[in-house]
Amino acid sequence: MLGLLVLLASLASAVLFTTASRAEEPPTGPPPTIVVRPGDTLWDIAARTLPRGDGQGAVDELRRLNGLSSSVVHPGDVLILPRAA
Repeated sequence: MLGLLVLLASLASAVLFTTASRAEEPPTGPPPTIVVRPGDTLWDIAARTLPRGDGQGAVDELRRLNGLSSSVVHPGDVLILPRAA
């Protein structure tokens, strides 16, 4: 009986270790993107796609991710969005 309990505990810890190590793996695949629509501003896009972030911080993050030197965007531009946390 004791041997069975030790075996079950070992299996449970192995499963937990494997699951925990996968949770820390970086996301794979292409980052999410959005196409700028007519009338969009970077502020609008930040508010629409990053609603929980602070406004200016979200705009700054979009600028950084996309290598933008200003907040000007044009219809048809494809912007990279931050990955969900």
